[in-house]
Amino acid sequence: MAWLVEGRAKFIVGSAFYRQASQVARDLAVLSAAIYQSDTGCLRVLDAMTGCGVRSLRYWLESQADWVWANEANPEISPILQQNLKEAVAAGCCQITHLNANRVFFDCHARQDYYDLVDVDCFGSPNPYLSTSLWGTKIGGLLYLTSTDGRTATGHLPENSLRVYGAYARSHPAAHEQALRLLIGSVQQQAASQGLGVEPVFSLFAGQTYRVMLRVLSSQSLTTKNYGFLGYCHHCGNYQTVSWRKLGRVICSNDQQPLVISGPLWLGALHEVHQLKRMLSLAQDWHWSERVKLLTIMAAEANLPPYFYTLGEIGRRGKMDIPKRSHLIQALQTMGYRASPTHINAQAIKTDADISTCIIAGKENLEFRI
Repeated sequence: MAWLVEGRAKFIVGSAFYRQASQVARDLAVLSAAIYQSDTGCLRVLDAMTGCGVRSLRYWLESQADWVWANEANPEISPILQQNLKEAVAAGCCQITHLNANRVFFDCHARQDYYDLVDVDCFGSPNPYLSTSLWGTKIGGLLYLTSTDGRTATGHLPENSLRVYGAYARSHPAAHEQALRLLIGSVQQQAASQGLGVEPVFSLFAGQTYRVMLRVLSSQSLTTKNYGFLGYCHHCGNYQTVSWRKLGRVICSNDQQPLVISGPLWLGALHEVHQLKRMLSLAQDWHWSERVKLLTIMAAEANLPPYFYTLGEIGRRGKMDIPKRSHLIQALQTMGYRASPTHINAQAIKTDADISTCIIAGKENLEFRI
């Protein structure tokens, strides 16, 4: 059986699940976990759906986890897990179980055995674990959630999104960011119902997979400012956030046309800038050049408004050639606006300018180049 290598981990896959394209999500988790361990002097990890065990192995080897609980509901891949994690088990730093993830979370709660990092890498919707995963996470600890149900969260199946997230998702050019915000908002609401809060450490969209790393807070943090609605104008292409109090007066501020509303969802920052900069510094130390590039973009986009404009839409609505992203960002910054690339779409920008201003900046930049 062939051995694979990822980071410092050497492992076999066999019949277990492993997706190489998801390495970026594992890399960011390892960086974040390593910083947590450095800050607190302790890192206990619950990998609730471990698959072949590569995440658990990397948390132990690279993040210096003191203890890893590697759980995989499918007992048929036990020999693979035993092989991959035998050194961690032999060192007394790991246990392997084959239980339903919710049973694991209930067990943690019943025994008051809370973990510093709970990783829930589920397939499809994370809805069955949004509330229960909080039961196993330490206050101040990290909760890493996954969604691969993109069609629901990007507005293609709005009735499903109502059932899964308690929110109505509509389709628009920034729908992949919407999916991240729906996930964060849903956990935020579930945490608030338990008297807790969550805040994003980072949010990642990569290869049709949505992952959010959240810090669990001791008191609820949901407010009408950070949990509301996103409006999109199909007439002019503009976005704006919509608060609960203004739901009866939802029109585009640009052309007074009705807005298509998605939500409720998270409206706050996608990432915590200080944490990203620490992760970036560690990635530099580890010579992870591709992750340095990614984290640099994520830090730049962190505090910009909750939407992005694609270059294609700017070009189409402005009836002009598609502007070069770097030139458009520079033009907007020169005009006094904040603007950056976004990791979510390589052909889009995040900015606090409206789309009309983006079109003006694109046309002026085009005329300058001619």
